[in-house]
Amino acid sequence: MNWKEALERLKTGNTRFVKDQLERKLQNPERKKALTGGQHPFAIILSCADSRVIPELAFDTGLGEIFVVRVAGNVPNPSSIASIEYAVAHLGSKLIVVMGHESCGAVAAAIEGGDNGTNLNHLLSFISPVVEENKKEDMAEIIKQNAMRSSDELVKKSQIISDAVENGEVKIATAYYKLGTGEVEFL
Repeated sequence: MNWKEALERLKTGNTRFVKDQLERKLQNPERKKALTGGQHPFAIILSCADSRVIPELAFDTGLGEIFVVRVAGNVPNPSSIASIEYAVAHLGSKLIVVMGHESCGAVAAAIEGGDNGTNLNHLLSFISPVVEENKKEDMAEIIKQNAMRSSDELVKKSQIISDAVENGEVKIATAYYKLGTGEVEFL
């Protein structure tokens, strides 16, 4: 499956999710057994760790179909980048989606500022530049800009990802998840 087909499959699955018409395919014992020999996810999703945002449901995918990396604020830190590199280099995934979401707590914390302790301050340091660059924007726009910056950072910080994108093997798409409806808006 190429990146265009993968993107269309995600969009179609999200339409089913929004309409509450989930197919729930590939979620059975046979599928579990079939995946014991390996995985070949058609897409990678870098998403927030927020419990309200579940990519497998939002895109109505089954076991082994998407490779999900979740970290607060969907930030491209060394571990999330390495995970994505693995899926690109070893699993053959052709599409990376960086998905921010409505009412993101990590972005809200970056906007609020202050001392949040060593680890959370480190995480927020990935988001703070976006907040500074977009001070006059509303939170939804800052969240979208954060997802776009994260997409750019994947290419800047990873030779594996940048080579795959440059060669046309992989596409990076940016998205915004709306909590109230479940709709994923591709930016």
